[in-house]
Amino acid sequence: MSTNPQTKVAVSVADMAKMVGLSRARFYQLMESGVFPRPERHAETDRPFYSEEQQKVVLEVRRRNCGINGQAVLFYARRLPTGPTPARPQRAKPKPTPKAEPHADLLAAVQALGLTGVTPSQVAKAVGETFPNGTVGVDEGEVVRAVFLRLKSGRDDQPAGAG
Repeated sequence: MSTNPQTKVAVSVADMAKMVGLSRARFYQLMESGVFPRPERHAETDRPFYSEEQQKVVLEVRRRNCGINGQAVLFYARRLPTGPTPARPQRAKPKPTPKAEPHADLLAAVQALGLTGVTPSQVAKAVGETFPNGTVGVDEGEVVRAVFLRLKSGRDDQPAGAG
């Protein structure tokens, strides 16, 4: 029917806006001001659409920069893609942290107090024996003191260093 390959039998308002390179909001503004014709409505669904003839009118308005109301319209130049759309840079995924010893801070504290030969397993055992119900709610300083004294007294299977 039509020799213009850009037109179809019917298109939505959003598709018509794309065909002329405008946002839907701008297209509706120009339609309300009488620059573009109003779309027809489907009899059963009441959905707006542009017939093939209306599409030609809208495309001609865009080409000539003159609305159907005779008003001159200045359109911004289309932003044509210059190539493939660059991929958005992906955020670097955080590197998984090495699995830390459960009592690393406590180990460092007792080592700083002079028990240099203490191992993580000795600290874990001392914590388990000194605080069988866990250390939740216990002051951190009290935990360090109690574990230090436990390790220093040598009640652990392997006596700890400076004593």
